[in-house]
Amino acid sequence: MRTTRIYCPEISLAQHQFELSDTASSHICKVLRLNSGDPLILFDGKGNSYNATLEIASRKKALVLVHNVLIENTESCLSLHLGLGMSKGDRMDYAIQKAVEVGVTHITPLKTKFSVIKLDEDRQQKKLQHWSGIIIHACEQSGRTILPALNPITPLSNWLGHDAGHKIVFDTEANTALSQLEKKDSVSILIGPEGGLCNTEIEMAITHQFKRIKLGPRTLRTETAAVIACGAIQTIWGDYTN
Repeated sequence: MRTTRIYCPEISLAQHQFELSDTASSHICKVLRLNSGDPLILFDGKGNSYNATLEIASRKKALVLVHNVLIENTESCLSLHLGLGMSKGDRMDYAIQKAVEVGVTHITPLKTKFSVIKLDEDRQQKKLQHWSGIIIHACEQSGRTILPALNPITPLSNWLGHDAGHKIVFDTEANTALSQLEKKDSVSILIGPEGGLCNTEIEMAITHQFKRIKLGPRTLRTETAAVIACGAIQTIWGDYTN
């Protein structure tokens, strides 16, 4: 049976006995219904993992015993930054969850012309907290040891100027395929929302050294495009071929 993995940013080997947070305790005891003596893997989101055992499991708290460092080699050598036009509902959640599982290292939610979702400052913070939870659970499920960075919600024009080895915007009318590009250690990809990117946004990306790349002949939904693009890039330059 697969050992349960729990994100625990404050954990260290120096803490032999450790009380989990209320959120983690509730998840372990009420949702997963683990019992005293069950094994756990705790990870701090910075690359460190530890074998542990659940010592006390009650409705109010979960106390664990930390045993030893665990070596988990699950992170890609590729720095992969996903700039994702904000979509409403489950589409954004799905894209973020699956991109994390595929191995993305940075995620920036983007405001674009056709972004349907409009958020005030308070709702932006709530959305970021919600997406952070999705990232944590995706890391727990997929075995990742480093939490991808979730950047603030950013206007597209402010995001385009960052540096990367390759900067890619996908376009069904493009003539260049991913396989034609040379290998780089860092890649940024731009994915539009459900309404896509307008011509002005694509041209603006090109002026910031983004390359127009074809991702097959079919038009993909935004959540599908994000996952397929990340997977294709991991296959060519990342760890999918190892």
